Amino acid sequence: MKKLSDRTAIFTDSVIRRMTRVADQYGAINLSQGFPDFEPPKEITDRLAQVAEEGPHQYAVTFGAANFREALARKQEHFSGVAVDPDREIVVTCGSTEAMMAAMMSVCNPGDKVVVFSPFYENYGADAILSGAEPIYVPLKPPAFDFDADRLEQAMKQEGVKALILCNPSNPCGKVFTKEELQIIADLAIKYDIYVITDEVYEHIVYEPSAHHYISALPSMKERTIICNSLSKTYSITGWRLGYVIAAPEIIDRVKKVHDFLTVGAAAPLMEAAVVGLQFENSYYEKLREIYTHKRELFLSGLEQIRLNFTRPQGAYYVLMDISEFGYEDDEQFCIDLAKKVGVAAVPGSSFFKEDVRNLVRFHFAKQDETLTVALDRLADIRSKLK
Repeated sequence: MKKLSDRTAIFTDSVIRRMTRVADQYGAINLSQGFPDFEPPKEITDRLAQVAEEGPHQYAVTFGAANFREALARKQEHFSGVAVDPDREIVVTCGSTEAMMAAMMSVCNPGDKVVVFSPFYENYGADAILSGAEPIYVPLKPPAFDFDADRLEQAMKQEGVKALILCNPSNPCGKVFTKEELQIIADLAIKYDIYVITDEVYEHIVYEPSAHHYISALPSMKERTIICNSLSKTYSITGWRLGYVIAAPEIIDRVKKVHDFLTVGAAAPLMEAAVVGLQFENSYYEKLREIYTHKRELFLSGLEQIRLNFTRPQGAYYVLMDISEFGYEDDEQFCIDLAKKVGVAAVPGSSFFKEDVRNLVRFHFAKQDETLTVALDRLADIRSKLK
């Protein structure tokens, strides 16, 4: 048999999803893969029940149902202040994973380079490679996870750099980029004629005093920003796989074609039901922030009481915990032992860093209070069970 693809030969399976299987294997509380164990807003699920009877049940317009795109455009303009044309500047995708892949394939040629901040969501490196591009990593420095502007410029000025991927708020470290930091990135993107591909899936999960700023709203950035996002985290519907790309018309025209051949289109009944969520008032998003602020404080105060070391996230619903005291050289083995012996599942931090970082693991706290309390009870015995 002929050899399989060289491009995919270096891939492993997703470490995040692997840790979910480990959690299932040992009956551990799954604080690894970032999905909630509580229900979506009732307004959305009630509408889905109606759609199950009424339809639509056939293909929507390939790039997304018109009423979904119109509602999304209104929501995006409301929060970002940037007007969006629902017909010319939006493509609805099968989750933000496809949105990112479609954006990368629309922008990159084989041999191009893409700048990625490290730590990073594990898909970004794979997306670059599948697009034929080379990822160039720029470190975010803990505990604040800020970046060196000079080092960023050295990366962005390299020959062949086509784009920068910006996850804001950031998975896994919970960094929220300040407006000043975004301006630095924007100035460099303009100076070196680079696209900025954003992952803003946690835009509404930000903790005071931090605030989410849209880089697309900065001067001269709308035309070179490609927004990748989804409804998964904001409305607790990760299994619905509804994502989208927002960009200038000439970019979206290309993304539409790539998307058509990747997946044809997103699920018509789910788009119809999700329109309800896109029309929520500001009070929904304020309540969402309150809920996750409470969950963050519940979980982090519990970690503090157990005397575990961690960095406090400014946004998203993840926390990186330092495991240096446990003496493990292999953070993945630590996570396996954590699930098996303690009954709590995490993700090894090495899966998020280009640098050789093996002293961190990632927990998520998008769980019911009862689930988090049980997890903390189990973690209270971590030293006796892992030493």
